Amino acid sequence: MSGPVLRWRVRREIFVLKAFAVVAFAMLALLSVGDPRGMILAGVGALVAAVLALRDVLVPVRLSADDEGLVVVRGFAGSERVPWSSVERIRVDRRTRLTSRTELLEIDTGEAIFLLSRFDLGVPCQEVADELRSYRTGF
Repeated sequence: MSGPVLRWRVRREIFVLKAFAVVAFAMLALLSVGDPRGMILAGVGALVAAVLALRDVLVPVRLSADDEGLVVVRGFAGSERVPWSSVERIRVDRRTRLTSRTELLEIDTGEAIFLLSRFDLGVPCQEVADELRSYRTGF
């Protein structure tokens, strides 16, 4: 690898928000001692938020690119190296439903499609797509 390595990671603010959610749900569970359903719901909320925060600690970098190809997060905390020759298409999938708009970076290898959101990348998906395309072609 002679060229630079580009990396996109989860923003710290998102991790802090998830950690705050863990604390808030745990406190809510403690305050709901007399209400078993409320305690269970708050406990499940704390557990889910803790798992999501743990993933941000274990795999903060969700996508990286170098001269050889991409390394993309796969599953909970795994990753997969994808050579540039396997990448068929890089695009941004935009969808609007009611008042909600979502954007996902889509990396298509023919055998697999990797989807990454702005929350995974820390920057807008279109910006990452443009950088990947220019890095891949050298322009």
